[in-house]
Amino acid sequence: MRARTLGRLGVLTATAAVAVLVTGSPAAAHVTVNPGEATQGGFTKLAFRVPNESDTASTTKLEVAIPTQAPIAFVSIKPVPGWTAATETTTLATPVKTGEGEITEAVSKITWMSTGADSAIKPGQFQEFEVSAGPLPEVEQIIFKAVQTYSDATIVRWIDEPVAAGAQPEHPAPVLKLSKKASTTGPLVPAATTSSEADDRLGGWALGVGIAALIAALAALALAMRTSRRGPSASASPAG
Repeated sequence: MRARTLGRLGVLTATAAVAVLVTGSPAAAHVTVNPGEATQGGFTKLAFRVPNESDTASTTKLEVAIPTQAPIAFVSIKPVPGWTAATETTTLATPVKTGEGEITEAVSKITWMSTGADSAIKPGQFQEFEVSAGPLPEVEQIIFKAVQTYSDATIVRWIDEPVAAGAQPEHPAPVLKLSKKASTTGPLVPAATTSSEADDRLGGWALGVGIAALIAALAALALAMRTSRRGPSASASPAG
């Protein structure tokens, strides 16, 4: 009995220790892009979320690389109070055709910089930097490699690309998953028209039957009234 009790206590202790290891370790915050999914060929608003991981320094600069292998033709930046934004462009090896003509250059990098200590991202805070982007390329994902700079000159490079499922790189890059545009084509079956035509035919048939029944009823009524007015037939009178 005592051995069994000690065994149970050992199992409980081990379970508790595992729980502390799993839940007690804080998840490292990192630069992300939100939302994490979008549709190929469309425009979307992307927000690069930047948390501050330092206990003593503030984030003063963020650099985000925009891949040009599958370029985004149009990128515009939403102003952030207390921050400046600058873009770098790259000449594309293959121009991108859009409704407004060919695009031969695309934004390849965006750099946001704090204009002062008051606007910098302080310890325990985060900031979001928004852009409008599109048309999104027809690829499965876009990896936005980012570099975060602190006021004490510390630089953190969020550039690790996704690895095998279940593994987490030390400094993961923001990833935007792209899904294919839903197809709008389908079987051209005029179900509503066919149903309407069937209803019209059924209604016409019912109307015809009703009119025929009414005519038959009127004829029967007229015959009955005529018979009642004639009275008994002469051949039916008693002989004299």
